[in-house]
Amino acid sequence: MDRVILYLVFILMAFQLPLCFSFLPGNETDRLSLLAIKDQIEHEPFGRLKSWNESSHFCHWLGVTCGRKHQRVVQLNFTVWELAGRLAPDIGNMSFLRVINLQNNSFRDRIPPELGLLFRLKTLRLRNNEFIGEIPVNVSRCYNLQELDVANNSLTGKLPPELGILSNLKVLIIQKNHLFGEIPSSLANISFLEDIYGYLNNFQGGIPERFGQLRRLKGFALGGNNLSGSIPTSMYNISSLTVIDVLLNRLSGSLPHNLGETLPNLVYLGLSENQFTGLIPSSLSNATNLNYFDIGTNKFAGRLPTFAKQLNLRLLRVSENNLGNGEDGNLNFLYSLENNTVLEALSIADNNFGGIMPQIVGNFSKKLRYMNFQGNQIRGIIPTEIGNLISLEYLSFEENHLTGSIPNSIGKLENLYGLYLRRNKLSGSIPSTLGNVTSLNIVTLDRNKLQGSIPSSLGDCRHLVVLDLSENKLNGPIPKVVFGISSLTIGLGLSDNEFEDTLPSEVGQLEMLGVLDVSNNRLSGEIPASLGNCKSLEYLYMEGNYFHGRIPESLSSLAAIQYLNLSQNNLTGNQKLCGGIPQLNLSRCTSGKPKSSTKVKLAIAIAFGFLGLIFTISFAIFCWLKKRKTLAVSRSSMNIPFQQLTYQDLLKATTGFSEDNLIGTSSFAIVYKGILEQDQTVVAVKVLNLQNKEASKSFMVECEALKNIRHRNLVKVVTACSSIDFQGNDFKALVYQYMVNGSLEQWLHSTDKTDGIHESRSLNLIQRLSIAIDVASALDYLHHQCETPIVHCDLKPSNVMLDADMTARVGDFGLARFLHDTSTQVDPNSNQSSTGGIRGTIGYIAPEYGMRSDVTTYGDVYSCGIMLLELFTGKKPTDAMFNEELNLHNFVEGALPDHVAEIVDSEILKEGQEPSANATERRRNSVGNHKIIERLMAVLEIGVACSAEMPEERMNISNVTVQLQKSRDILLRTGVH
Repeated sequence: MDRVILYLVFILMAFQLPLCFSFLPGNETDRLSLLAIKDQIEHEPFGRLKSWNESSHFCHWLGVTCGRKHQRVVQLNFTVWELAGRLAPDIGNMSFLRVINLQNNSFRDRIPPELGLLFRLKTLRLRNNEFIGEIPVNVSRCYNLQELDVANNSLTGKLPPELGILSNLKVLIIQKNHLFGEIPSSLANISFLEDIYGYLNNFQGGIPERFGQLRRLKGFALGGNNLSGSIPTSMYNISSLTVIDVLLNRLSGSLPHNLGETLPNLVYLGLSENQFTGLIPSSLSNATNLNYFDIGTNKFAGRLPTFAKQLNLRLLRVSENNLGNGEDGNLNFLYSLENNTVLEALSIADNNFGGIMPQIVGNFSKKLRYMNFQGNQIRGIIPTEIGNLISLEYLSFEENHLTGSIPNSIGKLENLYGLYLRRNKLSGSIPSTLGNVTSLNIVTLDRNKLQGSIPSSLGDCRHLVVLDLSENKLNGPIPKVVFGISSLTIGLGLSDNEFEDTLPSEVGQLEMLGVLDVSNNRLSGEIPASLGNCKSLEYLYMEGNYFHGRIPESLSSLAAIQYLNLSQNNLTGNQKLCGGIPQLNLSRCTSGKPKSSTKVKLAIAIAFGFLGLIFTISFAIFCWLKKRKTLAVSRSSMNIPFQQLTYQDLLKATTGFSEDNLIGTSSFAIVYKGILEQDQTVVAVKVLNLQNKEASKSFMVECEALKNIRHRNLVKVVTACSSIDFQGNDFKALVYQYMVNGSLEQWLHSTDKTDGIHESRSLNLIQRLSIAIDVASALDYLHHQCETPIVHCDLKPSNVMLDADMTARVGDFGLARFLHDTSTQVDPNSNQSSTGGIRGTIGYIAPEYGMRSDVTTYGDVYSCGIMLLELFTGKKPTDAMFNEELNLHNFVEGALPDHVAEIVDSEILKEGQEPSANATERRRNSVGNHKIIERLMAVLEIGVACSAEMPEERMNISNVTVQLQKSRDILLRTGVH
C-alpha cells in the first residue's frame, strides 16, 4: 500500500499537481468535496444549495448526478444558477467526474489546476463566468476530454501548446477572453477536433499552416483578433467545414476559384473588416447551405455570383468593397434572390454598382428587415413593390442616382424606423402615406428635387427624432403639425427650400430639439419669441431669409446653444451688441457683459444682417465659412450631431469589447469605454445583455426616455445601435458621452488606486453640494419640466456620472417610467396605467415599493434623500452597521442636531482642522467650521426629509434644489471652497 501511495505521489509531482487528494473512502471524498465547493459559494440567490445537507444522500442534491453502480459523482450541473464565488480546488478529488457544467454564473479568480486530476472528465463547460488568469496547463492531463468551453471570461495569457495532446478533444471554445500570442500549431495534432471558436481575443500572427490537417473540422471562428497573413490554402480543402469566421483581423489574400466545390457544406462565411482582394468565385453557388455571407469592408472587385441555390441565405453583406463598375448588369445577382423566402439582411452599400434598380427588390423575402443600397451609382426609380417588404426596419437608397417619385406604397412599411433617401434626384411630392409609418425614427430626404408642401400626415409620426428635408424645392408654409412632433430631439432640417410665410410660433413646442435649420428659404415676419422655449437647442440656423424686426430677448434662454446664425436677414439693430472682430467696430464688452464664444458668435451673426460694408460682410462670411468647416458636427445637409453606428463600429471602438475598456456592469448591460474611428470621439458604450429577457425592454424604455429629454445634468446620448452581430444575433447598444471623472460611486467608495478616478483625490464640501444640486435639478426637470413626467426609478451614486468640470449628470434610464400624472405610472409601450413593483437597487428603493405600490416621483425623492445622506456621511445604505432596527435615515436623524461632526465624512472637515499659522487664521477657521457644521446640518435635514418613510412627508424636489443652492451660496460667501 505504501508503495502505491508513493507511486501516486511521484506521478503528481511529475505532472506538477497539488497533493490535495484524500485517502478517505470514495463516497466520503465526494461528499466532503461537494461541501468544500459549497463553502466557496458567496452568493446563491435561488437557494438550491440548501438541499446540500445531511438530511439526504449527496447523490440526491440538486445539480449532482451519480453513477448507478458505484454512487460516485459523475456530473455537476449548475447552469444559470447565478452563483458567485470561487471554484474550490477540492473539485479535483472527485475522480469519477465526467461532466462539469458551470456556465452562466459568476465564478471568479483562477480556474483551479486541480482539474487536471480528473482523468475521466469528458466535458468542461465554464463559459460566461468571471474566471481570470491563464488556462491551466494541467487541463491537458484530462486525456479523455472531448469538450473544453471557457468562453466569455477574463482569461489571459497564451493558449497552452500542451492542449495539442488532448487527442480526444472535439470542441475547443475559448472566445471572448483576453488570450494573446500566436495560435499553437500543436492543435493540428488533435485529429478529432471539430470546432475551434476563439473570436474576440488578442491573438496575433498567422493561422498555422498545419490546420489543413484537421480533416474533421466543422467550425473555425477566430474573428475579432489581430491575425495577419492569409488563410492556409489547405484549409479550403476541408470539405467538412461549415463555419469560417475571421472577421475583424488583418488577413489578406484571395479566395480560391473552386471555393464552392471544395467547401460544399459551408453555412457561414464571415470575412469582413480585413484586406482580402480579388474576385468572388462563381463556384460559391455550389455551397447550397450558405446561411450567412459577409465580406464587407475589404478590397474585393468584380461582380457577384448568383445566389439562386442558396435558399437558406439569411444575411448577405458585401458593402464597402470595389465591386461593380458603374455599368448596367452589375445588379443581375439580385434577380437570384427573388425566390429566397428567409433573407433578413441585405447590404451592398458603398461599392461601384451601376445599372437600373430592379423591380424585383419588392419581391424579396417578407422577412427582410435590413436593406442598404447606399453609396452606389444605381439609376431608375424606387419600385412601387417596395411596399411588399412589410418587415423592413431599415431602408437606405441614399447617395445614388435615383429619379422619379417616392412611391405611396412606402406607407405600408409599418415596421420601418429608418428611411434614408438623401442625395438622389427624386422628384414629385412627399407621399402623404408616409404618415402611416408611425414607427419612423429617422427620415432623411435631403438633397433631392422634391416639390410641393410637407404633408400634414407627418404629424402622426410621433417617434421621429430626425427629419431632414433640406435642399429640395419644397414650398408653401411650414405646417404647424411638424412642430408638434415632440419626439424631434436630434434635428429638424428644412434649409435650402422655398418655404414661405412666417415661422410658426408652434416651433416653441420643440423643447427637446438639438438642431433646427430653416436657413435659405423665403421665411418672413419676426423671429417668434417662443423659440426661447427650445432650451435644448445647440445649433440654430436661420440665415438667408426675410426675417425682420428685433431679435427676441427670449433667445437668451437658449442655455445650450453652441452655434447660432441669423445673418442675411432684415433684422433691425441691437444696441447691446459688443465685441466681435475689429472690422465690425462694435464697442468692447465690459465686465458683466456676455463673453462666451456663443455670445460672440451671436453678435457676429446678427451684425451680418444690418452692416452694409462690403469688406465687413466679406470678411465675416469668410470667417463664418471657415468656422463651419471646422465644426466637429456630423450631419447630412443640416448640422445634426447624430451618428449611424454599426456593430462593427462599436466593436472597433472598444477594441473588441475588451476588458481593458470595461467601465461597469449590471444585470442588463456591460459598459465599455470606446473611441469612435470616425472622429476619435471618446464615448461610453452600453451593450445590452440580451440573454436577460428584461434587457430588451430596458433598451426600449431607455431609448424612449432619452429621446424625450435633454438637460445639462443628464448624461448625453450620442446614438443608439440596434443591429446584429457577426453571428447573426441581435445586438443592442446605447452610446453616451464619456464622463472622464467616472461615477460618484467611485469618488465616494473606490479603493482601487488603478481606476484613474480616486487616486489621492476626494470631494470637498462645495463639490458635494454642487453634485447634490445637479442631481436634484435633473430630477426636478424629469418630474416637472418634461411633457410627460418621468420617474428614474434607479437613482444611486453609480448612476451619477461626473464630467471634466465635475458637473454631475444622471444616467441609466433602463428602469424609467412615464407618468400621466404624479401618481400613475405608465409603460411607454402601453396606453394603460400599470402598477410598479420593486424597482431599483436595494438601499435606495422607496419603502412603499416593497408593498407593490405604484411608481411615483416620491420614489425618486426618497432615493435622492438616501444618496444625499450617503454623499455627506460617506456611508452606504447597505453598510454592515445597518440592520432592521438601524438604517442610514435613522442613523443621521438620531445625530441631528448636536452630533453632526461625528457622522459626516471626515474628508469634509479636514480643511478646517489644519493648524493655523496665527491667531487671525485660527479665528477665521473657527468661524468657517461653525458655518460648515451649520450648513451640513441643513443639508442632512434635507436628506432626512427626502427619505421619510411616508411619501407625502417627503420634500418637493424643486424645494430641495432651492435649499441646497442656498446652502452653497452661504458657504461661498463665507469663503469656503
